Amino acid sequence: MVLNTGFVAVEAGYGIASGSMALVADAGHNLSDVLGLLMAWSASVLATRPPTTRFTYGYKSSSILAALANAALLMAAIGAILVETIHRFFAPQPVAGGTVMAVAAVGIVINTITALMFMRGRKHDLNIRGAFLHMAGDAAVSAAVVIAGLLIMRTGAEWIDPATSLVILAVIGWSTWGLLISALKLGLLGVPDGIDHDAVRGFLMNQSGVSKVHDLHIWPMSTTETAMTAHLVMPGGYPGDAFLHGLTHELAHDFGIGHATLQVETGEGAECALESEAVV
Repeated sequence: MVLNTGFVAVEAGYGIASGSMALVADAGHNLSDVLGLLMAWSASVLATRPPTTRFTYGYKSSSILAALANAALLMAAIGAILVETIHRFFAPQPVAGGTVMAVAAVGIVINTITALMFMRGRKHDLNIRGAFLHMAGDAAVSAAVVIAGLLIMRTGAEWIDPATSLVILAVIGWSTWGLLISALKLGLLGVPDGIDHDAVRGFLMNQSGVSKVHDLHIWPMSTTETAMTAHLVMPGGYPGDAFLHGLTHELAHDFGIGHATLQVETGEGAECALESEAVV
């Protein structure tokens, strides 16, 4: 955050001074990244707080809200910069190509360093993945701005700057769309990527003594934790705590489901009100 906040101030200042919309666009994107990192950081702190009688899962889902807010923030930044970029096509302004190249080159270094900080955790946390993709994309975008500055110096063509800005916005939009879709899936309590609902059902059905599985639900508690509930019909009766403890351990190890709640039913007496797959 410190690295990128400092760079945003420098890049925006030089972008305005040099008349480069490409630098201003990149600075706007970097600013949204800083705010996104702040939200992700706040969410990670909230996620460590203990549960309460009102928030029985604690604040773990705040990381999902942060991912959604981050995607929305990026979309807003894209819209604002796009308006100014289109205006520049009809009213081009002189651009200092050398300044653009120098500032963008610094951006390559800073964004690469920041991306490397998030590389290790990107596969396990949507917020981390979003931060990594943004920073890696920023490094690539800064490289494109360097090339644009060189072309402006060589040709004097002022349209290259807003055209480069459009390319930057397209890159930002592509990565943001993927983040938004993933965050929406988690926000709607969709089964997290990497977990096969049918495979989990098959695993439970293959357990000794289980004749039927119903009311199976798998949903994200946060961007890193998954919960599950299921009813197991076992005509032979309750199998004992050791069976359930072993089953939850295997669910955590094999499927990444760390918070499983299992209800055992013998199938005798009244039918379970949640047995139908149409009932939630």
